[in-house]
Amino acid sequence: MSDNNQFGGPFGSNAGQYATTVQYGGTDATPAKVALGDPPVAADVIKETTTATFAADVIQESRRQPVLVDFWAPWCGPCKQLTPLLEKAVTAAGGKVKLVKMNIDDHPSIAGQLGIQSIPAVIAFRDGQPVDGFMGAIPESQIAAFIQKVGGKGNGAPQVAEALAAAAEARTAGDVQTAADIFDAILEQAPETIEAIAGLGDLLFEAGDAEGAEAVLARAPEAKKDAAPLAAVRAKMALAAQAAALGNPAELERRLAENPGDHQARFELAMIQNANGERMAAADNLLAIVKADRSWNDDGAKTQLLQFFEAWGMTDEATLAARRKLSSLLFS
Repeated sequence: MSDNNQFGGPFGSNAGQYATTVQYGGTDATPAKVALGDPPVAADVIKETTTATFAADVIQESRRQPVLVDFWAPWCGPCKQLTPLLEKAVTAAGGKVKLVKMNIDDHPSIAGQLGIQSIPAVIAFRDGQPVDGFMGAIPESQIAAFIQKVGGKGNGAPQVAEALAAAAEARTAGDVQTAADIFDAILEQAPETIEAIAGLGDLLFEAGDAEGAEAVLARAPEAKKDAAPLAAVRAKMALAAQAAALGNPAELERRLAENPGDHQARFELAMIQNANGERMAAADNLLAIVKADRSWNDDGAKTQLLQFFEAWGMTDEATLAARRKLSSLLFS
């Protein structure tokens, strides 16, 4: 049915969206936000919906994972045969898809918009759009095959990758709450996703909740405790703790104005600049020490700069620029 999709269309297309296929937000209904520091919201895989809640229950939720909508009515005999089989198959799928049931006697408008003329009808939504479906009561084996087709095989890695990309894009756009919501949604479905654990922990730390960040990082499986994304967040937290113990940056700048060779003042100023997000300024100060005196503090400026690289990430623009400058100094 998906090869000739009669259910496609702009339904829910007024939703706010990012370039990736995993999107959040919308004007029809706004789902409750997950506040930073709160545990992930538990989500049932089967629920009833209404015309008023359809946008949140189906359109928005399908941007997290596929949602099947079962259109039924109390008088429909085949519906009574199909619904228990659907519920059983969705439950057995272990969160691969969700099932939302809509009584068309009480809420006929959505079915009308979708052109549904007979029931039972099951429509699959993904990324805010109807993508596949079937009508009539079908055998349990066919239901399982349909869920496998819609929900995908394996652990849903493509969906997780798309969600991670959407979270990164939301964060870049300054929409920290949406990024946190997406990380929470990922961890509901794939709780060992290191990138989501690190992302949520980093957001919490930047929001001033170091304790909450530590708690999130502790959720990583033991075998992946030292994974690079987690190590980067821990390094960032350690650097911030070091910077908090340093002095007034204005005083350090005064010392440098009087004596540009005061490497300790320059080093401490770099630590504070890094904590304030001034990455290139911090890198330049450490590079200045490396250039002036490699032996200072047992090459401590270079060592600290490498720690910055770990905290910032190997693909960060400041890391790449500072690494080029460092290479030029060391090998010129």
